[in-house]
Amino acid sequence: MHMADALVSPAAAGTMYAMSAAAAAYAVKKVRPDDLDRKVPMMGVMGAFVFAAQMINFTIPGTGSSGHLCGGMLLSAVLGTHAGFLTMIAVLAIQCLLFADGGLLALGCNIWNMAFYGCFVGGALIWRAMTGKKMTRGRITAASVIGCVLSLQLGAFSVTVQTLVSGITELPFSVFLGMMQPIHLAIGLVEGMITAAVLVFVYEARPEVLHGYGCETKAGGRMSRKRTAAVLASLALVIGGALSLFASAKPDGLEWSMEKTAGTAELSAEGMIYQLSEKVQGITAVLPDYSFRSSESAAGTSFSGIAGGLIVLGVCLAVCLLIKRVKHAGQKNGKVVNEQN
Repeated sequence: MHMADALVSPAAAGTMYAMSAAAAAYAVKKVRPDDLDRKVPMMGVMGAFVFAAQMINFTIPGTGSSGHLCGGMLLSAVLGTHAGFLTMIAVLAIQCLLFADGGLLALGCNIWNMAFYGCFVGGALIWRAMTGKKMTRGRITAASVIGCVLSLQLGAFSVTVQTLVSGITELPFSVFLGMMQPIHLAIGLVEGMITAAVLVFVYEARPEVLHGYGCETKAGGRMSRKRTAAVLASLALVIGGALSLFASAKPDGLEWSMEKTAGTAELSAEGMIYQLSEKVQGITAVLPDYSFRSSESAAGTSFSGIAGGLIVLGVCLAVCLLIKRVKHAGQKNGKVVNEQN
C-alpha cells in the first residue's frame, strides 16, 4: 500500500506529514523510559522482522493481485502502541529513503495509512479490548485477524480520500474505492493469520513479551527472552535473504486497484516539488526497488533484505536510546527545578 508521489498533491502531502508528525510526537511523549529499558532489543528485532516480512508479497487467489504484511498490529502487540508506532515509522522511512519503496512526498501518507491505523487502532483498541488480562491463543488469533482487517480497511479508505482531495482525476473516488476495499479485505485476512501465527509463537515462547500480558494467566515459557529475540532475528534474516526471492510478482492491492480503475499502476505528476522529491530519493536510494543499481540479479534482493533488516535494527536501537536519553535528561532537570523551588 506504499503510495507513490504522483498519487498525492503537495497540499495533501503536507497535511499528512503534519498529522503523522503530531502522532509521532505524541508517541514519543507517551512512551515510558522504563518500558524502553525492557524493549530496546525487541524494538530492533521486531523492526527488522517487519521490514523483511514486507518484502514477501503473497498472491491473493483468483484476483491477479498480491499483498504484503503491513506490520503495525504486530509491532504494537509486542512493543505497545507508542513504541510500535515509532518502530513502524523507522521501517517506512528506511524503505522510502534507501529502497525507493513509496514516494518521499507521500511518506506522511504512508505513515498514516500503514502505521497509524495498525498501531493506534489495531494495537491500542482491538488488541487491548480482545486480549484483556486473560490472554489465550484464541483471543490472540481473533484480535490479530480483526485488528489487521480493520486497519487495512481504514488504510485503504484513506488512500482513496487522499487521492480524491489531491484531485487525481484518473482515479474516480467511487470506482477506486470499490476496488480498494474488497482487495484489502482479502489482504487483511491473510495478514491477520500471519500476525496471529507470529504472536502465538511469542506467546508460547515467552508470553510476558507480549504487550498487556497478565502474569496470572500463564507462567514462564519455553524460551528465554534472549532466545525468543534470537529466533525472531534469525527468521528476519532468512525471510529477507532467502524467502524474499520467492515473493509474488503480481501487483499489490494498490497497484491492482489502480490498474482496474485507471488502466495503469503508474501515474505521472509535474512540478518542482515532485522533481525535487524524485531527485532526493534518487540520491538516497542506494538499492532502488531492493536491487543493485546496475543489476537485477537475485543477489541484489537478498542483499537488500539482509542489509535493510540490519539497518532497521540499528536505527530502531539508536532512536530508542536517543528517546531514553532525552527523557532521562528531562526527568533529571525536572528534579533539579523542584529542588530549587
